[in-house]
Amino acid sequence: MSQSFKDKTALVTGATRGLGYHLALELAKQGAHIIALGRTVGSLEALDDEIKSVGSQATLVPLNLLELETIDALGPTLFERFDKLDLLVGNAAYLGGLAPISHFKTDEWNKVLTTNLTANFSLLRTLDPLLQRSENATALFITDQDESTRGAAYWGPITASKAALEVLVKSYAAETQETSMRTLLVNPGPMSTNLRQKAFPGEDQSGLNNPETIAKRLVTTLLENTYENGETLDVSK
Repeated sequence: MSQSFKDKTALVTGATRGLGYHLALELAKQGAHIIALGRTVGSLEALDDEIKSVGSQATLVPLNLLELETIDALGPTLFERFDKLDLLVGNAAYLGGLAPISHFKTDEWNKVLTTNLTANFSLLRTLDPLLQRSENATALFITDQDESTRGAAYWGPITASKAALEVLVKSYAAETQETSMRTLLVNPGPMSTNLRQKAFPGEDQSGLNNPETIAKRLVTTLLENTYENGETLDVSK
């Protein structure tokens, strides 16, 4: 059974660039009110202009995901304005340096884990009451299941954070199994983004999917509404 995002609220993290930007815009085209989280006010305002140009609206939330206390306050603040949340998109990610574990700085490790894992835990904790108030909410989180990097030399922190995120999301899906909401992991596959360029400098990205294509595929899948709670969606092809 298909669904519509008209008059629905969708919160997207990392909404100012890459996949997050295009997901926010595609959801706005389907009528969703976008709650856009990002670090840069100017980039959020540029997204807001694009969302308005397609006839939808956005609420801009300048937020650094390292500020966990600010995330904790997000749920009560959004509850006062929106009462519920229909879609949560945990998209923001931080690569960190690619280095031997023995050389990796503790501060950098903490930044990787906080952005990719702990911030998403905090989002689920603070937004759970709003998701539960929706008739059929979806919470989805972007992961990376590239087997060439999982457990590979120099990739320890970033791939550890994504593996831990997957376990966290699966646990939340199990905890909400008896509710109307669904929780998903999404594997977008390799994309031509700034993040990947940092990870693979000098790579020819001409053969990779662009974030706009992946965003359209994912939103189409969400509209088709055929997925199951706890499922991992592969939208790379």
